[in-house]
Amino acid sequence: MEDFATRVKALREHHEQLLSRKNQPLEWGNGIYEKYQYPILTAEHTPLEWKYDFNEHDNPYLMQRIMMNATLNSGAIKWNDKYVLVVRVEGADRKSFFAVAESPNGIDNFRFWKEPITMPDSEDPTTNIYDMRITKHEDGWIYGVFCAERHDPSQPNNLSAATATAAIARTKDLINWERLPDLKAKSQQRNVVLHPEFVDGKYAFYTRPQDGFIDTGSGGGIGWALVDDITHAEIKEEKIINARHYHTICEVKNGEGPHPIKTPKGWLHLAHGVRGTADGLRYVLYMYMTSLEDPTQVIAQPGGYFLVPEGDEYLGDVMNVAFANGWIADEDGKVFIYYASADTRMHVATSTIDKLVDYCMNTPEDGLTTTASVETIKKLIKKNTL
Repeated sequence: MEDFATRVKALREHHEQLLSRKNQPLEWGNGIYEKYQYPILTAEHTPLEWKYDFNEHDNPYLMQRIMMNATLNSGAIKWNDKYVLVVRVEGADRKSFFAVAESPNGIDNFRFWKEPITMPDSEDPTTNIYDMRITKHEDGWIYGVFCAERHDPSQPNNLSAATATAAIARTKDLINWERLPDLKAKSQQRNVVLHPEFVDGKYAFYTRPQDGFIDTGSGGGIGWALVDDITHAEIKEEKIINARHYHTICEVKNGEGPHPIKTPKGWLHLAHGVRGTADGLRYVLYMYMTSLEDPTQVIAQPGGYFLVPEGDEYLGDVMNVAFANGWIADEDGKVFIYYASADTRMHVATSTIDKLVDYCMNTPEDGLTTTASVETIKKLIKKNTL
């Protein structure tokens, strides 16, 4: 058996090979975006110091003392010229926490910062936190809005019963976080996004009202609400701006992904839609655009999905899921879309502002019936045969 130091050296070399692996775009995509050969973050990417005790006396077999299960659903921000993700890392104990990983180019060489984020708890302690959306707001703060999950006190004997609120924290350096009171709302909210600009002098939130932790119930889709004071945020009025529809990709539920990107033509939105299948829920990504003058007014929405799990992306802890709550738009117009597959690993897809606007403005909408879909296809066939 090799000595301890030799095994540690081999382990570190293997880990470095993974972290420094070059990522290449895949050929023959859809022309809208490029996917890449490898995931950008997996559980294996987490620092070895988070998992191993490197004291030979205490850990002679070089076992993982703390195992990591997944890296998923990451918020994203350009920070100090680096592509920075606030990653949901899930341990083997099923508890999620936030950790920062950065890359020099946005597509590979992602490395975690030394320690996970120490997120202050609220007055009502949470069991689990996850899925942070990052917004650099015009008020000067960087906000993280994320789900805070607790056991439902009204069902003490049901260990699967949970409640969800939208937690809010803010920072100036992504290291030191100030926890604000959770967003107050009449319904459960576990998918809330802060708009990057004031609207009528108020903070604006994209919401997803639900009657229960899992069941949408009377929740109609992606909502919009204005809040006077983010340090004591409360939804008093809420309206649906992007509704669910029968027999579509967002039949069961839909929710905003990251905060929208401002373009000369309107706000670009990336969202997720959920439908039920014989094999469970299917999560896909879709896009829509809203007006610059009125961010609640949808001006374009391509029919169908924008991105779905493909190949190995389909496999993992929760099959058939694509989810995104982070993207970065560079000054040159390139867009980095960070998405998770199967609640297991993180990927990147790249596009441009011009391509995404073209996709939204010139792709036919969902006609909501087979007849409408066939007529749309026939129009394209006719155009191509003239």
